[in-house]
Amino acid sequence: MFTLLVIIIVLAFIFDYINGFHDAANSIATIVSTKVLSPFQAVLWAAFFNFAAFFISKYVFQSFGIGATVSKWVNADFINLHVILAGIIAAICWNLITWWFGIPSSSSHTLMGGFIGAAVASAHGFGNGVHDVINYAKVIPTFLFIFFAPMIGMFIAFFITILVVHLFKNSNPYKAESKFKKFQLISSAAFSLGHGGNDAQKVLGIIGAAFIYYEHTLGNSMTFDQFVTQYSWVPFCSFLAIGLGTMSGGWKIVKTMGTKITKVTPLEGFCAETAGALTLYLTEFFHIPVSTTHTITGSIIGVGATKRLSAVRWGVTINLLWAWVITIPISALMAAGFFYIIKLFV
Repeated sequence: MFTLLVIIIVLAFIFDYINGFHDAANSIATIVSTKVLSPFQAVLWAAFFNFAAFFISKYVFQSFGIGATVSKWVNADFINLHVILAGIIAAICWNLITWWFGIPSSSSHTLMGGFIGAAVASAHGFGNGVHDVINYAKVIPTFLFIFFAPMIGMFIAFFITILVVHLFKNSNPYKAESKFKKFQLISSAAFSLGHGGNDAQKVLGIIGAAFIYYEHTLGNSMTFDQFVTQYSWVPFCSFLAIGLGTMSGGWKIVKTMGTKITKVTPLEGFCAETAGALTLYLTEFFHIPVSTTHTITGSIIGVGATKRLSAVRWGVTINLLWAWVITIPISALMAAGFFYIIKLFV
């Protein structure tokens, strides 16, 4: 049992690392496409603030609420180490597949689909249905924000862009562009903090669920907050792993996010990143795990829509939407398959 727990922890940190380079584009796509920083400089910048988000969550928000939500996606009676292991393996596989093809899918929803799919496969062995397995109070808000997060990002970006353009309408174009290149350093840092605070906690939640189950098998009762306090190295390492992953980059997705949705100027990059950051801070405050991929995509679309709707390349956007829709069911099916394989050998 302990060996299985160690394997889960290692794989969870691997997923966290992959999440970093898979979602690096979220933090740096606009700042690279506007040539504010070189790709190498940008990943170092984003990685630093991904890790710095640990201190924001711990000392500003004073909780790891998103991690607590993730740990409760599945009702406690249906969580075991085999379920968690199968879910993580499925999430890693789908993340690598989408990264290889340059598809900006959601690591968050990959993890949710994997966790739930494996749990449902396990529950069927005991004659239970899906309604018994899923903790709807935690899953439904996460699912709804597949749609709400990009919409919120889009509307905030739309209005911020209009406001900023109005405020700087009489400025010298060259000087204004120079200013917004500097402002983008701030906005990208803010978004990277939101990215780290949101995504690192998802792995923290999965590891937390594993530890809570393991302690239960030893006859110990443990809450998520007790887990975070007792195993304080886990949240620290979760944020560190995603930062290291971001340093590895994800250039295929950077290209899609930074150039294919709409052409982005420094002003527009600043507005998109600011809107994305505000959306992530809002959802972290309410302990709702969201996709940073969805959030920044919506923000970039909102910026593009201020020029004209045709400025947004809707063909690319529709392909992204399809990727978002299929992520949860495919991850769930993969996790169910992995669960049955794992049960045969472990």
